[in-house]
Amino acid sequence: MSDAPDATPEDFGEAEAEAREAADAVYASLIARVGEGSPRPRLAPTRRAVELLGDPHHSAPVIHLTGTNGKTSTSRMIESLLRASGLRTGLLTSPHLERFTERIRIDGASIDDEALARNWFEIEPFIAIVDAELEGAGEAPLTFFEVFTALAFACFADAPVDVMVLEVGMGGEWDSTNVADGQVAVITPIDLDHQTRLGNDIVEIARTKSGIIKPAASVVTARQADEVMQVLENAADLTESTLAVEDDAFAVLSTKVAVGGQLVSIRGLAGEYHDVALPLFGSHQAQNAAVAVAAVEAFIGAGSVRLADEVVEIGLGSVTSPGRLQIIGADPTVIVDAAHNPHGARSLVAALGEAFDFDEVAIVFGVLGDKDAAGILDALLDLDARYLVTVPDSDRATDAAELAELVAGKVGGDRVAVQPRLDDALEEARRWAAEGTKRAVIVTGSVLLAGEAMRIAADRGWSAR
Repeated sequence: MSDAPDATPEDFGEAEAEAREAADAVYASLIARVGEGSPRPRLAPTRRAVELLGDPHHSAPVIHLTGTNGKTSTSRMIESLLRASGLRTGLLTSPHLERFTERIRIDGASIDDEALARNWFEIEPFIAIVDAELEGAGEAPLTFFEVFTALAFACFADAPVDVMVLEVGMGGEWDSTNVADGQVAVITPIDLDHQTRLGNDIVEIARTKSGIIKPAASVVTARQADEVMQVLENAADLTESTLAVEDDAFAVLSTKVAVGGQLVSIRGLAGEYHDVALPLFGSHQAQNAAVAVAAVEAFIGAGSVRLADEVVEIGLGSVTSPGRLQIIGADPTVIVDAAHNPHGARSLVAALGEAFDFDEVAIVFGVLGDKDAAGILDALLDLDARYLVTVPDSDRATDAAELAELVAGKVGGDRVAVQPRLDDALEEARRWAAEGTKRAVIVTGSVLLAGEAMRIAADRGWSAR
């Protein structure tokens, strides 16, 4: 028995504060590297890192996800269904909305600060070895995402988990997560985004994303454009993988609006699941749920074993997808949506029409400079909204005046105002919404902007009003 005195609540508080400080120091070390906006199209350095760490990416089977939109929501649904099936899960998603520890989740919860810091201190010497080897070869050191991926694998192996659900950071073929071999490859809808990195057209982008399909894998894909399907079919043939396509092998049978979300009926690979509560808004989330169910059926029972009703009910019924059509304020209603490309903006507009009945909306709008702001705006035009243009907290953000000029060209200058500070933009939009009936505020255009708005809403207690 230890002779140490019993710990007091103050001790726990101090220990938690120290762990958080250590985890924040880890993040500071990571962001000092080349950021996620400038990934290196390479896998060898990440492979070398995980090799030195004892191959933690092989410590559990993998479900691997790529696509343009819906990756994070679908990943979270898959993870929740697996956990409801009794498996211990590791989930890697990106980017984060509020705090970087939310990217690595163990059994449904963000990794705790102590575990993250401890794993970092264990792998840091090996990361330094790879950096030195790269420098010696005249190459750039490991990037933020390369190191973060290795750290996530180490955390999953340390937990340990029964299955890893991995969302790519960008693309697929050369994304750092692709050092792992996914038994199931999941493809969410593919559209134009990150063209400077992934290709100038949808076919090139699809080819890059299809790189996560490994030999003899099970491939589950959402409905895609014909030219994308041709790319995926070719990749499945080359790898001798099975291919399950939405509306053919599985489908959404029906969806209807319900309190706090919707009721969905799904035909999976191995059976049907009727009137399941899904606490997320929008038909696109119902489609994500169908992809998730099919992916889990493919993983558990190779697509031939129906999931238990209670697994689907608990798995989908308890899922969350922060920052995706999420209500963060009441009286007036404030909704955030992380749509940052035209496809995502179209889904936002459709979901607002399906699930809400607002007469007027104000859009608090900010984008990063590498995004298709004009395309996003074109998708939002059906909302007939007024705009408060602001700036996400990033050195990659588009200048507010420049963005406002673009918006004014689309909707007219009388419907546009500029508030560079997000908190000021939100307060102005909320004042306007409070002056009328059936008005709402929508915050969109950037994942970073959505996360900032969520923090402001929590700090000011909007949702409690």
